Amino acid sequence: MNRPLVAILSGAGISTDSGIPDYRGPNGLWRRDPEAEKLVTYEYYMGDPEIRRRSWQMRRKNRTLKAEPNAAHRAVAELERSGVPVRVITQNVDGLHQLAGMPARKVLELHGTAREVVCTACHARGPMEEALARVEAGEEDPPCRECGGILKSATVMFGERLDPQVLAEAVAITKACRLFFAVGTTLQVQPAAGLAGIAADHGARLTIINAEPTPYDEIADEVVREPIGTALPRLLRELSLSPE
Repeated sequence: MNRPLVAILSGAGISTDSGIPDYRGPNGLWRRDPEAEKLVTYEYYMGDPEIRRRSWQMRRKNRTLKAEPNAAHRAVAELERSGVPVRVITQNVDGLHQLAGMPARKVLELHGTAREVVCTACHARGPMEEALARVEAGEEDPPCRECGGILKSATVMFGERLDPQVLAEAVAITKACRLFFAVGTTLQVQPAAGLAGIAADHGARLTIINAEPTPYDEIADEVVREPIGTALPRLLRELSLSPE
């Protein structure tokens, strides 16, 4: 018997239990420090060496690379292992879904990954840990080893376009799924937020699990305000036990 495809759109709220702060919530980073937004804005980053130096220092202090998956990430990976077809579409750049055991090919990272760096000139990629080691050793703005170009995190900065191929795949999965969970996302950042509407328009059952109200609550089949770390494992466990 074919099990229905489950799509999970995850935002910053799924990773707060892992110690990674969200950006837009009541205590989010952009609300606490509007200047921090410049450090991840492409135009400022490319045009100002001082912004780049501050960005590398911010990455050094960032807890993302040291974070461990939490119960919600593990629940998603367990659902996939149970034989249910699952695809994760994530706005997060922390790689925690994969660390929890979700196959990388089944995770679409809309906003890229903080675990790698990319050269803005020749597009060579490498591990973020290696670049940070160079910063620790005294390079304030480490250039690309291949061509000397400007290195940046392999994340989508403000002012950059999402990878059209990744976005197209996310839309295709959203249209094909029968169950769509929006987890820990404010559903305010387009085009990712629009996936919830696409899912509903194509007949998927839409479940939103988020602490704050979202613009898509009215069209959702279910809105859950409980903590993600308990709500998502419970809902997914019910799914993996269901007969169809």
